[in-house]
Formats: sequence, structure tokens, C-alpha cells
Amino acid sequence: MAVSLLWWYSFLLFSFFNLQVVNGIEIYSMKIDSKVTSRFAHNVITSRAVNRGNVHKEVVFDVELPKTAFITNFSMTIDGVTYPGTIKEKEVAKKQYEKAVSKGQTAGLVKASGRKTEKFTVSVNIEAASKVTFELTYEELLKRQFGKYEMFIKVKPKQLVKDFEIEVNIFEPQGITELEAEGTFITNDLQNIIKKTFSEKKGHISFKPTLDQQRTCANCSQSVLDGDFTVKYDVKRTTPDNLQIVNGYFVHFFAPTNLPNLPKNVIFVIDISGSMSGREIEQTREALLKILDDIKEDDFFNFILFGSEVRTWKETLIKATPENLDEARKFVRGIDTAGMTNLHGGIMRGIDMLNAAHEGNLVPKRSASIIIMLTDGQPNVGISNTQDIQAHVKKAIEGKYPLYNLGFGYGVDYNFLEKMALENKGLARRIYPDSDASLQLQGFYDEVSNPMLTDVELNYPENEISDLTKNSFKHFYDGSEIVVAGRFIDNNQNSLTVDVRGEGVSMDFFDLSTVHKQTAKAFQEQQYIFGEYIERLWAYLTIEQLLEERIAATGEKKENLTAEALDLSLKYKFVTPLTSMVVTKPETYDNQDGIADKPTEGRDIFTVLLYLRIDGDPHFIISVPQKKDAICFNINENPGAVLNLINDPVTGITVNGELIGDKRVNSDAKIQNTYFGKLGIANKHLDLRLTVTPEKITIQNGNEKTGFTWLDSVTLQQEGLTLIINREKSLVLKMGSGASFVIVLHQVWKKHPLHQDFLGLYALESEKLSEQTHGLLGQFFHPLDFTILEIHPGSDPKKPDATMIVKNNELTVTRGWQKDYRRDPKHGVDVPCWFVHNNGAGLIDGVHTDYIVSSLF
Repeated sequence: MAVSLLWWYSFLLFSFFNLQVVNGIEIYSMKIDSKVTSRFAHNVITSRAVNRGNVHKEVVFDVELPKTAFITNFSMTIDGVTYPGTIKEKEVAKKQYEKAVSKGQTAGLVKASGRKTEKFTVSVNIEAASKVTFELTYEELLKRQFGKYEMFIKVKPKQLVKDFEIEVNIFEPQGITELEAEGTFITNDLQNIIKKTFSEKKGHISFKPTLDQQRTCANCSQSVLDGDFTVKYDVKRTTPDNLQIVNGYFVHFFAPTNLPNLPKNVIFVIDISGSMSGREIEQTREALLKILDDIKEDDFFNFILFGSEVRTWKETLIKATPENLDEARKFVRGIDTAGMTNLHGGIMRGIDMLNAAHEGNLVPKRSASIIIMLTDGQPNVGISNTQDIQAHVKKAIEGKYPLYNLGFGYGVDYNFLEKMALENKGLARRIYPDSDASLQLQGFYDEVSNPMLTDVELNYPENEISDLTKNSFKHFYDGSEIVVAGRFIDNNQNSLTVDVRGEGVSMDFFDLSTVHKQTAKAFQEQQYIFGEYIERLWAYLTIEQLLEERIAATGEKKENLTAEALDLSLKYKFVTPLTSMVVTKPETYDNQDGIADKPTEGRDIFTVLLYLRIDGDPHFIISVPQKKDAICFNINENPGAVLNLINDPVTGITVNGELIGDKRVNSDAKIQNTYFGKLGIANKHLDLRLTVTPEKITIQNGNEKTGFTWLDSVTLQQEGLTLIINREKSLVLKMGSGASFVIVLHQVWKKHPLHQDFLGLYALESEKLSEQTHGLLGQFFHPLDFTILEIHPGSDPKKPDATMIVKNNELTVTRGWQKDYRRDPKHGVDVPCWFVHNNGAGLIDGVHTDYIVSSLF
């Protein structure tokens, strides 16, 4: 019953809680206990709920939780009996989950959501007059930015809670220098409720509002607890580093102070393609103008713009003198959009410019060079193959400069941007297309605008240490911190020599020190310590870094990284992208199963629930589970046209569909009825082709052909192919490790004067296709968000119109229904959806004619 896990986890520290209460479900106690030891946070929520009704009730929860957190434990107590969660490999857990879903039991959905969070959508039944206690634990390493560690809490219980409390205890062996707590919803009255104390190594914060203090007004039943609550602190820096050793494991924190900043050489590579027009380019100009205000006079910089062509502001890097900055501001104000997206040309020009600046001694020898690239689309001019671009960029940079890729909005191939950045010692960041996008851009620049050291290495005696986490870093930025962990070959060792090297402004930076561990007794006496926390911190860091390496890896290396990360995830009981936590409610409580899962950036995990389908005219229906809604559109084309539905260059899978019309043309109709009369599904890697018509199914494997009719009942399994024909109903197909497809046969009366038999296509398990998947249907395997505004009467009284904001477009849509024929091919089930007019204009990428191809294969 991981739904409960997800719910209570959601309101834990660094999380967002949004409870939809149904008829008498009351949360009467919620306690959040957070222990932070050496930046490693161990958080436990204990929550109690009661169903005061006389029948069982379903409660739906929408939950957001930190992307960097790993769930570690969950339990549910009913009538004094505790039912714990168990962590399993993702595929094992998923099969158990799907089995439960197929029986109509409790369901859970996880998807990437906000900037710092992941989203759960879950449902759970609570028995009549029953009390349930939930306890959830997760762990996270707090990262230092701008000189402080921050714990973020987003609070929104949507009801008053009789016994509500947040308690945070901090133990830092280095000592605590400052401690803050604040909240966007904190009024003057609530400010006095936040209790804050710290001295030496200990810090404490508590927040415990009474029922009356939670009310929005004296007699109101609404809660004022609605917004952000943050805790910030920092530690003493008597030395540039701090090393802690406990029970055979060590963690080394490195953050020197009082070093001068290095001069920077920054090249901004900016996408000015047509898709950036409007608000995006305005926000980019606004951010660049603010960044120019922060560039220091010792810095060098330049702008490279890429649309169809690549152009530069100056031919070489320019020093940031007041005169040059004024000229740069004029240039930025004049930036406008044009053409397509020559991303490869833009980045390569930037690399060439930095190389020339260093080779010609135009920039200081001791300086930090970085490339910041911003794009909102996918490369489509020059070299457009993303794998080729990655290879060229990696070869050109040769590890000399970090590459930071900023993806504006949701139209970018984020997976490609992330791989390319990680291969070049940088990182990727999504810029969300909100009103504060310019601040997001400026905020990212602030993070990397103060380098203090380059080429930092923390070296440890190889004959004493094993399983070391990442220990070399291209840049160290002021206000941040480097963390390295490892374990000793000799568990009884209690000292370690550390050699730290890095290049600063005036000289090489060396630190050679021997640090003795604090006695085990000194740590064990502290009530804040949770088990073998140094060992768990090492495991956390190791898993996190293995998963990051895995993003850019291929082949055997990727398999090895996956196996190692999975092994550690299971051993230390972390819910990571490779594992899931399964909680089973016993038979007496309906045997409801659920899963707590962790998604990757921008991907749905349980896409078995996020099915997409094409049926009818053809009707495209896109299910958006996090909205509990759907979007639909029609494609109106002439019979004989072939549409590209799915195209995945990575897995080699393509799906095309050929349209047929009615038996005779209706001269009075403006738009003729069309249907899919033929589907072609291919996997070029397996040399497989499947042709499906309302009469027959043909499989071509290389030069071999096999044929079936819809009168057959067949289960066929061969290498790379599973095919099941349900006589005169449907066909289930799976090729290789890619997505599964269901093709539904629609049969009409043979002597029908007008209509013909036709086909419907349903795609399942879209997460098994790559991030590069596109096509009329395939583009919706990527995240899709939309907002509905201004619902008002339309031309049909039963179908209201509304304004939809989607992909930064404002569309007029109509509420209606489409048929889902998966379970009932004859009658179908009505699915409510928002209908997008004009062949999906504004919803699909480009225009619908872009997807017309010459043949099925």
C-alpha cells in the first residue's frame, strides 16, 4: 500500500503535501522528525488518520517530493499490526504493481514534476471507523550553495490538524555558525511559534501551531499552513577541510574560504531559432542584461547566437571593461529570433573561440573558462544527429572546459543535453517557462560565477582506501562544498593523510594534513546520530554518482554501472530509479498493492497507466494522469495518406499508418471520414516488419514472410518478437525491449453502404522507448503539461469551450468525449477530453503535414 507511503512521505521535510479529503477522513496527528548529522538528513514522519464514516472511503493524494531524496523505509500500522514496505528491483516490483492494478486495486503513479520535486498521484481505501498509522523515512545529503545548507519544506495540508509538529535537530562536528527558519505563510503570530536555538555543535528548530493558530481566521476551518518553509544553516570553517571517520568509513568535506576568485572566461551560446520568439527571447534578454551587471572587470566574455546560421558578437573574447559592457548591453537588447536550430555550429564556435583565446594568451593563464548554452528546441540544421554532436563536442573540448546546458521549456531533448553536459564535466538544468524564467537563468549564472579553484583533486593513499567516490572536480565555486567518501581497507584505521591540489589565482593550492577521527564514544553520545550514518552517506553518494555516470554511458559500461547501483540500492534499502518499494495490505484489507518509485528527469515511470491511443477518424487521445484528464485531436487528411505515428531512432522502432475513407465520398461533407486501414510497424535493428490490415497480419523477418488472418487465435514468440492474436478482436505486439502495442480490429456490417473495417492503435509502456522518440503519437511519450482557463459555453450546450495553455501556446479547446475501444472493441468506453481543433495545431510540434511520409516502411 505504497500509496500511503507516498502520501506521508510527501509532507516530510523538503516535500509538498496536497490532501484531497473525502467524506470524513481526518488527519488528527502529523509529526515530522528530522535529524541532520554532518549534512546527512534522516527524516521520519509519523502520521495518524481516521475514517469517521460508516463505510470505507477512497482518498486521492497529489504529492511532490525532493528529486535528490531516497525513500528508505515505510510501515503502516492497522489495529496494532505493522505492515512494512520492502524494496525490490524495479521490474519485479512493477509486475506486482501491474497485477494489482489489473484487479482494480489501489493504484499509484509517479512522474517528474516541479523544479526540485517529483510528483506522486495515488489513491487509497481506508476502512470504516478505522485508524491507520503511517511512518515513512527518507534520507538526503544537503548540498551547500551560496554559503548555506538549505532544507526546503512546502506545506499544504488543506485541513486543520489537531496535533501538528515539525522538529529539526542538527549535529555538526565542525560547529554551527548560523541557523535560520522562515516561511512564506508565516504571519507575525506564527513567527513567534518557530523556536530556534543553536550553540557549538547542536541546533534545534521546532514549529508546533495549535488548531486556532492554524486557522485563516477566528472561526474559519481553512488552514493558514500553505506555502514554503525553509531551514538554513552553515558550519564553522577553521580549516579548509574536515574529515570524519566512523567504523571503517570516512567522509571528507572540503570548502576553503578567504581565497580570491579566479577571473572567468565565459561564452554564452544562445539559441535564437524561431521557436524562441515571444516571451522566451524576452526573458533571455532580461537575464543576460542582469548577468552583465554582475560580470567583473577581470572577466572575459562573448556571445554566440545560433539560428539557421551562427553569428558572434565579437570575433574573440572581450574583457569586461565598462565600455565593453555598455556595448554588450546594446547588443543584447537587439537580439531577435530567426531561422532554425544549428546547435552544433553554435557550441563548436564557442569551443573554437575559447581554444584560440588560450592558445593566443588573450586570457589569463590562471582563469576559469566555461561555456553556457541555452536552447529551447532540438537541432535541425547542420549536424542534427545528437549522437554525432555529442562525439564532436567531447572531442573538441577534451576535458578543458565545463559545458553547462540549459534547456528552456519542454520541447528540448533534455536527455541529450544532460548526456553532453556530463561528458564534459558540466551539468544540465531545465529552465521552466514560467514568469520567473529570467531569474532562473540569472540564478544559475550566480552558482557558477565565482570560481575559486580549478582542477581540484583530493588524493588519498591507494593502499589504505577502497570504493572512493568522485575525487576530482574541474572547478570549485565560492559558497559550495566538495564531499568525498570512501572506506578503509583496515576497518580499525583511525587516521588518514589527505593531499588536496588545485590551481588558484596566484599559485598552486596544496593542503597536506593528517586528521584523526573523533572518538566513537563522542559520536555515540549524541542523540542525533542515526545508525551507521557515515556508511549510509557513502552509499548514498556512491549510488548518486553511479546513476549520473550511467546517463552518459553505453554498452557494457552502462550495464556494469547499473548492476553496481542496483546492488547498493537493494543492500542499503534506497528507493532509486532502479528500485521500488512495494507495500502490501493484507487480504483482510482488500490485498491492495502499491509502489513508491523514483522517476528520472522528465519521464513517467508507470507509463502502463499513461497509454496513448489512435482510433476512429483518426482520433488521437493523450491521457495525462497527473491532471486526471486527457487531450484529443483529429487529423483530417485524404485517403491514401501515410502518417508517421512513432519514430524512435535509438530502439529502431517506427510505426506508420495509412488512411482509408468511406466507400463513397459524401459530397455535402466539408471533411471526409478517414480511418486507419493499414499499419506498418518496423524494428530496423531486428530487421522485422509487421503489416496489419483489417483482413490479415503479415510478418517479414529478413527475407522470411509469415501470414495470419483475424480468424486465427495465435500466440507467437520468437527472438525479439512476441505476438498474440485475439480472434477477430485485437492483436498484442512487442518487439525487442521496446514498447508494447495493441491493435484493435473494428468490423462493420459487410454490406454496409458506407463504412469499411478499420484499425485502432494503442501504445503501452512508452518508457521503454528513448527520449528521442517523436511522431504524431510518439512526441507525447515526453512530459506534457497544460492549464485550462476561462471555461465558457460553446456552440454546443453540452460541450463547453475553454482556453488551454500548452507548450507556451494559447488555444481554444472544446470539452468532449472520445471512444476507448481497448476492452470493448464493439461499443467502446467514453473518455472525456479537451479537443484541440485544426489538426492539433499548437499542440503537436510543427504542423500535421510534417508527419506525412511516402510509404508504410
